[in-house]
Amino acid sequence: MASGVYLTLLAGPVVALPVPKPLMDALTAVEVTTSATGRSGFELHFTLSNRSPLQTLFLLAAGGPGVEIRVIVVVTVNGIPQVLMDGVMRDHEVQPGNDSGHSTLFVKGEDLTAVMDLTELPGVPYPVPAEVRVAAILAKYAFYGIIPEIVPSVIPDIPIPVERIPGQQGTDFFYINQLAQKVGYVFYLDPGPVPGVSTAYWGPQIKFGVPQPALSTNMDSWTNVESLSFHYNPRKFKLPLVTILEPTTHVPIPVPIPPVTPLNPPLGLLPPFPTPPVFEPIEGTAKLDPGQALMLGFARASVNADVVTGTGSLDVLRYGQVLKARQLVGVRGAGPAFDGLHYVGSVTHRISRGEYKQNFSLTRNALISNTPVVPTFGL
Repeated sequence: MASGVYLTLLAGPVVALPVPKPLMDALTAVEVTTSATGRSGFELHFTLSNRSPLQTLFLLAAGGPGVEIRVIVVVTVNGIPQVLMDGVMRDHEVQPGNDSGHSTLFVKGEDLTAVMDLTELPGVPYPVPAEVRVAAILAKYAFYGIIPEIVPSVIPDIPIPVERIPGQQGTDFFYINQLAQKVGYVFYLDPGPVPGVSTAYWGPQIKFGVPQPALSTNMDSWTNVESLSFHYNPRKFKLPLVTILEPTTHVPIPVPIPPVTPLNPPLGLLPPFPTPPVFEPIEGTAKLDPGQALMLGFARASVNADVVTGTGSLDVLRYGQVLKARQLVGVRGAGPAFDGLHYVGSVTHRISRGEYKQNFSLTRNALISNTPVVPTFGL
């Protein structure tokens, strides 16, 4: 791997252990993709002899019923370890190599939410609030080192057993996501901080906090990105419209949700607000409590307000550390309209012998920086 970068690969059923040296020697490339919402994935590339028993072992591991081979990818940059992936193998592919004696084995997989998506359990009763249901489901995966981080919803949905008992729909992963969407939340697994441990986050998408070191472009020797470009699309913005029933007369009252909310603070001075405004009604909100309807509106407004998007790539050693998704990052050198803080929506890690590159995407809900400076060094 690149100088200053050390890669560690662990694998095994349930408990992942460091792989033997011959397997590490055969590893030629690693790709890990992490997004702000949803499931993360990985791909490993091995160059193996056609007579190597490792090809057969990988195929047998993938084909065994009920056997999930866990894979943990850890990268150490400048002495700081970072768990990039904690997941399971899902697919294998073999391609002939440039010579007749070797082949390339591609091992693909997903994070540990994949093990939550194997079996449907329709009708399992949960006569408790949504937060407790999520905690009960996640408790079944504690042996994978999954630690729940659950943020209670603003308006708890407490079922009355004599009136209704909610039942699970679909798999555990589907049902947890369904419960999150009903209150405008997100659900994802964040691997680390140590191998074998992951945090299962169920809560609002957080777009504030301590930013990562700035991405610098067009700054001569201070430039630490290979490419960075931005796109502004004000037509994307629409005002979500939720419907709330007046408790006495049951008259429907449409309530527009502004682009800036407590869960979506402005990251710039000029948030989008087209004139005349374009409304986007959210169906089914009239059947919900006012708090739940507003939370759904806040979540939709956060997505609609991201009219600024950016894409780019960087060399990790030049940047100085691993850029993380689901956090803020500063930008400088891109011009007055796009400098400032942005939210990292997704990151793809590409590690091979001699290099460690990252592709990333950024989002922001406003133009022109609302902060005079951005940090250039990590804490």
